[in-house]
Amino acid sequence: MSSPPTAHSLAPVLHSEWLKIRTLRSLLGTLLALFAATTAFSALAGVSETSDPEFDPLFMALSGVAPGQIAAISFGAMAVSSEFHGGGLRLTLAAVPGRGRWFAAKLLAIALPTLAVGLVTAFAALVVARAGLGAAANGLSTAEQARGVVGCAIYLTLMALFAAGIAALLRSGVGALSLIIPFVLIVSFVIGDAAGGGIADLLPDRAGQTVLYEHPDRTLGPWAGLGVTALWTAAAVAAGAWRVRRRDA
Repeated sequence: MSSPPTAHSLAPVLHSEWLKIRTLRSLLGTLLALFAATTAFSALAGVSETSDPEFDPLFMALSGVAPGQIAAISFGAMAVSSEFHGGGLRLTLAAVPGRGRWFAAKLLAIALPTLAVGLVTAFAALVVARAGLGAAANGLSTAEQARGVVGCAIYLTLMALFAAGIAALLRSGVGALSLIIPFVLIVSFVIGDAAGGGIADLLPDRAGQTVLYEHPDRTLGPWAGLGVTALWTAAAVAAGAWRVRRRDA
């Protein structure tokens, strides 16, 4: 039975995986798209009508995460699926015999840049949206805004890892994207509207986005919602790790 990867054994593999991501322009492009889409849509939301009695200034300022998360999901799925083309995984495992160590390094190479870009993106989105909202956002406290920015970055990271786990399970980035993107864009909203909360609030995207609200009107609180998304992500990653260990490269 193989021992779990240590920080010492993981460092060179993590460096190798990060080099792979840096050299693939399509992957770096998804991180740029994450920043651009989120900040652009948040800026548009900031200058929209705010007379709705249920208006939530924090969610309005960070609402660009809805389209932006597609880029995070694409980043996670593509980073993993790139290994399944042209025998790439076979070459990788020849250099890193431990499949668990490789997959852990791959997940870290996905999580760390997503979290970093997510923090910068969420802060920029909040700044540009607040400029448009003006006095409508004056009631937001520093703690609420910090929670929104940090929570947004964590949510984007979890969704990227969720996609990575599904891509590893299906051994296909296209398959993962074809499953996840329609779900978060269409199915989740349909279920949410039909169910009116309750079980719908436990879906991975709806649960995690609770942290983006100043006053969440949902079953879960902000951090509990992220916890539910983390459980979905852990399940997807575990399933992906099982597939990586069981199937030939």
